[in-house]
Amino acid sequence: MTTAPWEPPLAGTDVEHLVGSLERLRATFRWKADGLDAAGLTTTIGSSSLTLGGLLKHLALVEDYHRVTKIGGGDLSDDADSPYRAHDGTDDWEFRTAAHDSPAELYALYDGAVERYRSDLAARIAGDGIDQLVAVADGEGHHASLRRMVFDMVEEYGRHTGHADLLREAVDGRVGEDPPADWRPSA
Repeated sequence: MTTAPWEPPLAGTDVEHLVGSLERLRATFRWKADGLDAAGLTTTIGSSSLTLGGLLKHLALVEDYHRVTKIGGGDLSDDADSPYRAHDGTDDWEFRTAAHDSPAELYALYDGAVERYRSDLAARIAGDGIDQLVAVADGEGHHASLRRMVFDMVEEYGRHTGHADLLREAVDGRVGEDPPADWRPSA
């Protein structure tokens, strides 16, 4: 039986299942947002202002924020080339500003953030394991584990992949739980 590259193992380790679940959600989300023009990426439904373009930019920010700040203890604005330097401090910045970005910029931003997190996570797991402590703490000196950060990412993707399901169906009727096994993201 051949499985898609994002499918978690049928029988694997705890870490393989956790990371595999994140990869599956990433692939499903990216498939839901894939191949759209500006009109498709800015489509809204009902009274919500949420868009697939906004979700692409939001999840890119979440990927980089988790990697740089929560896990690594750094600041996203330290990089002069950071696309987040224009962030105005509001909770909806990425959702509001995504409409001004081209589809190519949004896909590149998202894909780049995922690849950076994926690479960093693999190196950290190979180094000190999934239970290593990371920078984010509760204010009383208790630090979260890398495992907790990956679980947080799974939860974040679970929520927003559900949003993407509804938005993509409204754009062109695409439905389904998983991408086809031979699907690859468009550039």
